[in-house]
Amino acid sequence: MTNTIPSMGLGTFRLQGEVVRQSVLDGLEVGYRHIDTAQIYENEADVGQAIAQSGIARGELFVTTKIWLENLGKDKLIPSLEASLDRLRMAQVDLTLIHWPSTDGKVPLAESLEALAQAKDAGLTKLIGISNFPIQLVDETLKVLDRGQVATNQVEVHPFLQNAELRAFSAKKGIHVTAYQPLAYGKVMSDPVLQSIAAKHGVTPAHVSIAWLLRLGMAVIPASTKKAHLKANLEAQKLVLDADDMARIATIDRGERLVSPDFAPAWD
Repeated sequence: MTNTIPSMGLGTFRLQGEVVRQSVLDGLEVGYRHIDTAQIYENEADVGQAIAQSGIARGELFVTTKIWLENLGKDKLIPSLEASLDRLRMAQVDLTLIHWPSTDGKVPLAESLEALAQAKDAGLTKLIGISNFPIQLVDETLKVLDRGQVATNQVEVHPFLQNAELRAFSAKKGIHVTAYQPLAYGKVMSDPVLQSIAAKHGVTPAHVSIAWLLRLGMAVIPASTKKAHLKANLEAQKLVLDADDMARIATIDRGERLVSPDFAPAWD
């Protein structure tokens, strides 16, 4: 296992049962070695089963899970992570994230972060980090944890929600960013600018979106239930976008956030 987050990962949001098992098996077969799950996805057991079935050595994989809101208290976080490990059939995950900041601060941020750090010290996870944290909460996190302890902030980023302020702040503070929903639920496929850039390179708009995120230095965790799409997403790593491509993509940011539940924090 590595302390570096692989730039390409396989997302499992909204996938359960045989669907997620097959997606993970197919993903591992075509070359993914980074699998992203979460307690609230209710698929950790299926992901664990698929990983075990694949026969790939645990040391070759990077596995991420996330602590759900109801488990953020100091008395619940570690037991909930231990339960996640049981479901995943693992003694340790590579990365554990606070999935969402506590709604209206019901659980003090410092309490959750300190419990997460204790989970790392106990060997339950190699790395720790945050997810869906806007600038203010990233700043608060860094008052509790040294920035070297925060492996990543996993947030929604795609060409229509480029999160430039958060990315700039993160770069300044040395915080890595992982992009979820990189294909904007498939909306990238119908965008004229992305279609034009894709045609120029002989690829798809999905390739362009993933390559753009990678060029900006983020890890990317697209999901798919089709083996051909899983393979194609992985191949996007080979696409090299030029300065003109990057400038054109910058023009299509429209602040279109697709994931904003009622318990979300105040966004930037």
